Amino acid sequence: MAKFIIIYLIIISIITFFIYSIDKKRSKIPNARRISEATLLLLSIIGGAFGGYIAMIYKHHKTKHWYFVIINILGIVGYSLLVYYAFKYNL
Repeated sequence: MAKFIIIYLIIISIITFFIYSIDKKRSKIPNARRISEATLLLLSIIGGAFGGYIAMIYKHHKTKHWYFVIINILGIVGYSLLVYYAFKYNL
């Protein structure tokens, strides 16, 4: 189960990173259809926090929105604890 959790978190983090990157690219194009903040936050909440946080730092995207920083950092901490306990208790 622990390996499944890690694989899931890696995949969703990669997807989240690319979605944040796409939104950043679209933000520079006038009248381009953007990805909603709700979608970006949802991706971070369902396991993509690490990818979201890396995209925020690497792409300088959504760094001024405190709620993105909080959600991503709490997600990283929460999912790190989940992985730790999954391995510790052999779930």
